[in-house]
Amino acid sequence: MTAEPVSPVPRSSSSRETPPAVAAMVRLIRDTWTKAEPYTPEISQFFYGMLFTLAPATRDFFPINMEVQRGRLVRALVHIVQMVDRPDDLVPFLRQLGRDHRKFGVIPNHYEAVGTALLAALKTNLGPEWTPEVERAWAEAFTIIARAMQEAAAADRHPGSWTATVAEHRRLTWDLALVLVEPEQPVPYQAGQYLSVEVPQRPRLWRYLSPANAPREDGSIEFHIRAVEGGWVSRAIVGHTAKGDRWRLGPPLGRLTVDRESGRDVLMIAGGTGVAPLRAMLDDLAQWGENPKVKLFYGGRDRDDLYDLEELRALAAVNPWLSVVPVVENNPGLPGFEQGTLAEVVTKYGAWPKHDVLVSGSPGMIRATVSRMLVAGTALDQIKYDPFTID
Repeated sequence: MTAEPVSPVPRSSSSRETPPAVAAMVRLIRDTWTKAEPYTPEISQFFYGMLFTLAPATRDFFPINMEVQRGRLVRALVHIVQMVDRPDDLVPFLRQLGRDHRKFGVIPNHYEAVGTALLAALKTNLGPEWTPEVERAWAEAFTIIARAMQEAAAADRHPGSWTATVAEHRRLTWDLALVLVEPEQPVPYQAGQYLSVEVPQRPRLWRYLSPANAPREDGSIEFHIRAVEGGWVSRAIVGHTAKGDRWRLGPPLGRLTVDRESGRDVLMIAGGTGVAPLRAMLDDLAQWGENPKVKLFYGGRDRDDLYDLEELRALAAVNPWLSVVPVVENNPGLPGFEQGTLAEVVTKYGAWPKHDVLVSGSPGMIRATVSRMLVAGTALDQIKYDPFTID
């Protein structure tokens, strides 16, 4: 039902001090989860069993084969609960997530069932460590989360999902495909956001994909999908999507954006298909006459991973505010390419003061890059990345 967390570093965009009661609640939650985490498989199994007993209709939210889902929702729920002391990061995401869950037909009773099942699963596996104080902390945190999601869902006047038809499926490499879809109604996303997608080859297995283009007049959306090992959905899309397939798209999520009025230049860092949301923002910027200077570091293991490089170079050739730096870990000596990981190459240039920094890529790439930039002296509030993703 929800996304996997990506947390490169403890993060807070607010200077407000956390109230002592909230800090104590979060401390209890984190301490007990440290003890419970080794039992995640048992907790997950108990959680789903109780959830489907309390609210049988929720079984239809999940794929028939639960092995690909087991553990994902519990880990994400726990991570979200642990963020209740960071409202400036958490609340906007919860509002988006509440709107996103409308695609399942979630109702208030389902939230209550999820909370009850989660607490019961933890209690069963923690034994004497599950004290009344611990139970109160988890219950209060989950209540805060559920309320924010339900309020956002109730206020949304857009559809819970959109139907789109595949207009083009083109293999860019053996493991990478470009898919163009045409929604029946325009999807109100902004450049840089991502959407949950359900494809007919993998019903109920929703995965998040980032449009690689800014919104167009005809409403069409371009996705770049790489088949990853063990990726049920990505491999099905790359290998078996056909023109005419009907996809379902969930509401837009994510807060990556370029502030054209800030007066600051922009540093973009993209790994592999993580270039898609940044490319969408560049596509949007290209519609304006004046923009901040944008420097894009685009990296991969080798030259073939930089599948979109020529398109980006063409965009830079007609937009003097944009410069593109290709980076490869292998293939030493390529003319015009920097050598190393993105984290190594970007920090070689220093701390990037007076820049807004946007990072997009795999969870590992985000963690490594953000962590190394902080060590190099980049301020945490300069850096933006979507803290949630899904494989």
